Amino acid sequence: MSVNSRLSGFRDESPTARRGLLAGQGGHDPDAFRALDPSAGLTVEQADHMIENVVGVFGVPLGVATNFTINDEDVLIPMATEEPSVVAAASNAARIARASGGFRTSSSRPVMQAQIQVVDVEDPEGARLRLLDARHELMQAADEQDPQLVELGGGVRDISVRVVESRAGRYVVLHLMVDVRDAMGANAVNSMAEALAVRVGEIARGRVLLRILTNKADTRLARASAVFDAEELGGPDVAADIVHAGALAEADPYRAATHNKGIMNGITAVVLATGNDTRAVESGAHSHAVGADGRYTALSHFETDTGGNLVGTLELPMPVGLVGGATKVHPAARAAVGLLGVATAQQLAEVITAAGLAQNLAALRALATEGIQRGHMSLHARNVAVSAGATSDELPHVVSRLVADRAVRADHADRVLAELRAGGR
Repeated sequence: MSVNSRLSGFRDESPTARRGLLAGQGGHDPDAFRALDPSAGLTVEQADHMIENVVGVFGVPLGVATNFTINDEDVLIPMATEEPSVVAAASNAARIARASGGFRTSSSRPVMQAQIQVVDVEDPEGARLRLLDARHELMQAADEQDPQLVELGGGVRDISVRVVESRAGRYVVLHLMVDVRDAMGANAVNSMAEALAVRVGEIARGRVLLRILTNKADTRLARASAVFDAEELGGPDVAADIVHAGALAEADPYRAATHNKGIMNGITAVVLATGNDTRAVESGAHSHAVGADGRYTALSHFETDTGGNLVGTLELPMPVGLVGGATKVHPAARAAVGLLGVATAQQLAEVITAAGLAQNLAALRALATEGIQRGHMSLHARNVAVSAGATSDELPHVVSRLVADRAVRADHADRVLAELRAGGR
């Protein structure tokens, strides 16, 4: 069943009604998204099987970004985040991109790498060549550790060897490159590295120390691009100013850190919603932002085309999976993956990257126009009003006063609420 991500009025519905609308969009069973209700989601007993020393379950709001068209298909994107404005901003950016055909995405093969570190090697360069000479032997031995992965079309694709200079000496570091198919891949590559450790040490004539994956997943990239109509953005001057904002992030690591954080607002929210490893994705993204010259820079780029419209592009590592881990165990993660309707880890990676580009564009547009605080604080005001004790009936008045007074603070919310209640007596 086809999906229409342009859900007009979706934000005005209740959470229960929204879940019903989502089920209807994808032809899902009406109970498909019951796990998104805390009363029917992850239980303490289930959590106790996932991590150690469990004492409870910590909830994070899960919303759905609308308006996304990716490679000519409409997609509804689940996002788990505590930060106001993230879901709304991504949805609005997707609406603007939708007018020009939405997002185009692509990705490289799902290849992860493990490193095997060898110390106390007398002839590191000689050891490097010996290990390369034994390439086929080592690849075959690694594949034997996971015949199911090989049967699914994955397995070892190559081996490389580096000599790394450090303050404590010279190390021989072997890289095992493995196509992990629809898994994130940490367990697969770590098991292979462990199995090869003794033989690698023998060939290098040294002592093996570390054998573990690297989260610098630069062989597993996802890419997204979109054209944003200049008039929809607010005019040619706004598009030009977004280019300037992006250029500063490319040139200045102080700006790049916040620029990339905006990208990760979108990416991490989808990674978390689908039960994937947020730390691995964050680590890989920020390491990728360090260029060949060692300088930290922007992950995305913005420029204008011949028509004056804004073109945004984003490329970064995206080590996510659909099998294993919380993606299969956590009922809410299963529901989120079902909503997305993706069939492969590569498709999931591409959707996540599109969400990151949308989030980035929304932040830059706000910065280039009204400033980031106006839209963000309007949503933050709801949290402040609720914290002050505003009821659902009082909430609209308190929020509007906080925004109008440009004082979205707890003490001002207390005063506004006291005035409102005093006037109602």
